[in-house]
Amino acid sequence: MFIKKTTCFGAIASVAMLLAAPALSKTWSITPRAAPRVSIRHFDTAGTTFDAAGRTVYNRLVEFKHNSTETEPGLAEGWDVSEDGTVYTFHLRKGVKFQTTDFFIPTRDFNADDVIFSFDRQAKKKGTWFDYSNGSWEYFNAMSMLDLIKKIEKFDDYTVKFILTRPKAPMIANLAMDFASIMSKEYADKLEADGTPELLNQQPLGTGPFQFVAYQKDAVIRYKANPDYWKGKEPLDNLVFAITPNASVRYEKLKAGECQIMPYPNPAYIEVMKVDTSINHLMEKAVLNVGYMAYNTQMPSFDNPKVRKALNMAMNKHGHH
Repeated sequence: MFIKKTTCFGAIASVAMLLAAPALSKTWSITPRAAPRVSIRHFDTAGTTFDAAGRTVYNRLVEFKHNSTETEPGLAEGWDVSEDGTVYTFHLRKGVKFQTTDFFIPTRDFNADDVIFSFDRQAKKKGTWFDYSNGSWEYFNAMSMLDLIKKIEKFDDYTVKFILTRPKAPMIANLAMDFASIMSKEYADKLEADGTPELLNQQPLGTGPFQFVAYQKDAVIRYKANPDYWKGKEPLDNLVFAITPNASVRYEKLKAGECQIMPYPNPAYIEVMKVDTSINHLMEKAVLNVGYMAYNTQMPSFDNPKVRKALNMAMNKHGHH
């Protein structure tokens, strides 16, 4: 990760880290390496999609602490867990406002109805949101939420209970992930009534630090700071994602001052970049990711367990690459 020297100090590893970074400029431009598949579709699993909305436009009941896998209160200011680990009671934060945009003006604050909608739309097997997603909520299902969540009950406007089918040790951490982003039921209801459910993703609206302004497909996403953000307005007024797939082009943009942040440099250029005086800082950080090789066991020679075992034994599991 590289940052233009004339614009800021320090370095970031993701949009979520950018939000807490100091800024000398009121507008920051970032050059993501790929476009989101379309805003934040909860049946998507692409990191570029989450960067485009999950970590800018939305919040979750719980959040990951900055630069950590530890969790902290988000839209829920606290929670209780039953002794048997199957009931999670969330006490919701009061006074949290949804973003006011050119395409929707909310009439109420965030409450329990929004929490229930955000999960029910992924769990229900019929209706507008099931039809829109073709029943495919990949992230939600991959986290076993369909089998895990028995029901979600509203105790009052600011208390919701998640009743599980079984104990789940990482439940809180799971709810800090992007599929658990909280959307506005009021906004969704309007789109459903208008027959335009696709706008829930194309024009995302949440409670997060930045609100969506416009998206030029495969080119630019524009945001502005949410003036009503419950944590306080961000120091940046505007945020721009200038989508640039080519790493060399991203580097040239950074050197020319066309952007302030360049993620994912070409590994072959890193040593050169380290001594480039136009660059302020390189940040290198291990990331949480899972990489694997999958064999099609229906095809020769992968249908032979001995071949698969031989390949497995041949791999250097203790190396760095």
